Amino acid sequence: MMKTTYKYFLLALTLGVISSCAKLKENPDSFIPAKDYYKTKADAINAVNAVYFLLNSGGTSVQTPYNTLFATGMDFMSDDIDPGPGATNADVRSQAVLNHSSTGLRVLQLWQQHYAGIKKANIAIDRVPGITDAALTEDLKKRLVGEAKLLRALYYFNIVRLFGAVPLILHDQEGVTIVDFAIEQTPVAGVYTQIEKDLSDAASALPDSYSGADLGRATAGAAKSLLAKVYLTEGKWALAVSKAEEVTGPYPYSAGSSPYKYDLFTDYSQVFLPAFKNGKEHILSAQFKSNSLGQGNNQAPRGARSGVPGMVGSYADQVRFYTQGTDKNFSIYKLYSANDRRKKNGTFVTRFLGSDGKWYGDLVDKSIPGDSIPYLNKYWDPGQVANLSESAANVPVIRFSEVLLILAEAENELSGPSAKAYAAYNRVRERAGLTPFNALSQNQFRDSLYLDRRLELVWENQRWFDLIREKDATGKIILEDALKKAGKTNVSVPKHLLFPIPQQEIDLNAKLIQNPGW
Repeated sequence: MMKTTYKYFLLALTLGVISSCAKLKENPDSFIPAKDYYKTKADAINAVNAVYFLLNSGGTSVQTPYNTLFATGMDFMSDDIDPGPGATNADVRSQAVLNHSSTGLRVLQLWQQHYAGIKKANIAIDRVPGITDAALTEDLKKRLVGEAKLLRALYYFNIVRLFGAVPLILHDQEGVTIVDFAIEQTPVAGVYTQIEKDLSDAASALPDSYSGADLGRATAGAAKSLLAKVYLTEGKWALAVSKAEEVTGPYPYSAGSSPYKYDLFTDYSQVFLPAFKNGKEHILSAQFKSNSLGQGNNQAPRGARSGVPGMVGSYADQVRFYTQGTDKNFSIYKLYSANDRRKKNGTFVTRFLGSDGKWYGDLVDKSIPGDSIPYLNKYWDPGQVANLSESAANVPVIRFSEVLLILAEAENELSGPSAKAYAAYNRVRERAGLTPFNALSQNQFRDSLYLDRRLELVWENQRWFDLIREKDATGKIILEDALKKAGKTNVSVPKHLLFPIPQQEIDLNAKLIQNPGW
């Protein structure tokens, strides 16, 4: 979970210093080591809340993964999204055209923000079990540690996909010098083994659901859903199918079959509207809250047009326009069929209503009537038009439609386009208002599902990871061909399959080895 109906605060250890006019003296008795800090039920809960905080905290001075950092540090490099006119940061614009380097700010932030989350998870996992407060029951201890393990797994899942082999740190580090904190990288397979273990542990420890102020916290269903996605990423098809079916329920995966009561919203737009947050399709989301100490979703104004009276939009995130055939302004918007409900039912808008009663929008190509600019819209909050940075729209980490697509993809790779694969896939297509498939080859099924996954999940921090993971019929990773088609001809494989290890981290840790090509 993350921020729900109350504010999560980062925990900080304090170092007290006693001073006088005559003499300055540090008082070591005022230092509270981490091992001595966590004593109460409230300490345990706050320790875990701090792990969630690194998903979605934000503001003008910091970006965290699910509050703009994935967009500026990763998604802009894809074929779907570009930095818009409002994105003026030179580092971001350079990264968007694959000219980033090991000294880039966003590269460093992606590394540091994830390891900050891992550190807080390790503190909770290490310290919560030893708390002896009678008010902290063993069941609550188990749940809190399960939440921390799920979040640690998520953080590691992100960075192993971004950076490859990384230091696997599983306990709160204690030391005095830089050398004390120098840890060598663990091979990718070893990192995935730990991710699988953490998610399996979490699935056994977590409840199926919550209520009240705890809505949105990590559940057993979330652990299993993420584990299915991990297995899919590793190419463990049978395990991915099996784990996904624990979430969807048995074939034919019909409405109401999920043991966790997950289902698809009938209306695609409901997936993103704050009025329906933490509803039946939401498995795990970064939580946002409006008008409450800056807990709003900063992604919302980034997709909105600037210059609309009564609305502060920066237009810092835009779809990527590129040449395809004779169309010099092609974009993902034009990949949707005319009757695809997702196109203008949550994903995009083409105009905004100003406070002056006038509509504001723009044409991509003024010589083509109706060739409108599509503005990204998923994090729009109808209740916060005047201040979109206070959007209460959550950011999905994983939702039920993705689990259905995971199941369908893994089943197709395992057994071809079987009845099970069609049943899972067609539920997503039918919700979009599209004709169900029933007679595709394995390759056709794969290509169609890749496209629908792209259209279903655009602007949800998925595309870059998918460009690295997905393969064509020959087994070739699609990254290079997809980006060259979108005009990013400087893409290089295998170099761009991984981010560079931040040079600042290498300078601090001599055991780190830079990724190939960087």
